[in-house]
Amino acid sequence: MRVLDTTLRDGEQTPGLALKPSEKLEIALLLQDLGVDSIEAGFPAVSRGEYEAVKIIAREVSSSEIVALCRCNRYDIDLALDCDVDAVHLFIATSDIHLKYKLKISREEALRRAIEAVEYAKSHGLVVEFSAEDSTRTEWSWLARFFQEVVNAGADRLDIADTVGVMWPSRMQALVRYILENVRGNYVLSVHCHNDFGMATANSIAAVEAGAGQVHVTVAGLGERAGNAPLEEVVTALHFLLGYRTNIRFEKLKHVCDRVLEITKFNIAPNKPIIGINAFSHESGIHVHGIIENPQTYEPIPPELIGAQRRIVIGKHSGKHAVEYILKTMGITPTPEIVDKVLKIVKELGDRGEKITENTIIEIIKLVITDNSKKTTIS
Repeated sequence: MRVLDTTLRDGEQTPGLALKPSEKLEIALLLQDLGVDSIEAGFPAVSRGEYEAVKIIAREVSSSEIVALCRCNRYDIDLALDCDVDAVHLFIATSDIHLKYKLKISREEALRRAIEAVEYAKSHGLVVEFSAEDSTRTEWSWLARFFQEVVNAGADRLDIADTVGVMWPSRMQALVRYILENVRGNYVLSVHCHNDFGMATANSIAAVEAGAGQVHVTVAGLGERAGNAPLEEVVTALHFLLGYRTNIRFEKLKHVCDRVLEITKFNIAPNKPIIGINAFSHESGIHVHGIIENPQTYEPIPPELIGAQRRIVIGKHSGKHAVEYILKTMGITPTPEIVDKVLKIVKELGDRGEKITENTIIEIIKLVITDNSKKTTIS
C-alpha cells in the first residue's frame, strides 16, 4: 500500500499555518526517514519561497518520491520541472458546482485542459498523479469518462478527492469499485479524504478495502477546515487492523508526529488517536488492574510499536493497583496504609472537581510519606 503524505502542501493550508523553506525541508527529511513513499513538497506556483522549498526538498530527499502540485497549465508544470521533482500532482475540478461557479468552464473544456497537461508532463518524463477535485460530488459516469481519458493520455495514478469530506465508508467503497470497474488501464487508484464529518480515516480504510492502492494523508490530520486523513491513524489501522504492508517505520511514528507538531505549533486534543497524550493513558481502576496484568486487556496495540509510552494516571477513578504502580516507579514500598491514604486524598480532590496533575500526585505521596516515615521504606 502506497502512502502519499501531503503535510507540506495540503497540511500547510491549515488556516494560520505558514512554514519556512528550512522547516519544510526538516519535515520532508522526517517523512523520508519514516518511510513515506511520496512526499507532496508543495505548490511551486504559490510563491517564490514555496518554489525554493520544493526545489531544496527535491535535491535533499533521495528515497521518497517528491511531488509538486500543479494546475493544468504549462506554467505550473514548467516550474515543477525547474524544481527537478520526480512527479507532478495535476488537478482540476470535475463537479458541476465547481465548473460552473469557480472555473466557469464546461466539462469538455476541463477535460481538454487535463489531457493536454498530462501529455505535456509525460513528454518531459514526469510521473503523473491526477486528481479530479471534488470527485465525490461529481456525476459518477462523467468522472469515469474523465479518468479514462487522462489514463489514456498517460496518467500513472488517479486520485478520488473527497474535497469537502461528504463521503461515508460504504459509499466510498462503492465509488472506488465503480471507478476500478469502469476505468481500464495500468494505473494506481488513490484517495484523498477530508475530515469535515469526521470520517476521513474511515473513508480511507474503506477505499483500500475496495481496491485503492494509495492513500493521501497528513500528519495529525493537518489541512483545510477540519483537516485531512491523519497519517498516524490511517497507517496504523492499515497495518495493525487490516494487515496491509506499507514502508512505514512504525517505531519512528510518534517521534515524527511530535516533531512536526512542534514545528507547526499545532495543538492536538489529549484524546487524539495514536499520538494524543491520553492515547495510551489509563486511570480507571478496572482498566489499570487489567493493564498491569496484561496490557492487551485495554490496549489495541503496544505503544512501543509506534515509539510511544504507556501512562498510568492517578485520578478520581483510580484504584489501589494504580497507586501501587506509581509508588513502585518512585522507589517506594507500597504498604497498604500508604496506598489507602494516597487514594483517599486523590478521591477527595477529584470529588471537589480539582485537576490532579503528576505534580499533585507527587506532593500527595510526599505528604503521606512524611506522616508515615517510620513505617515506610524508601529505596
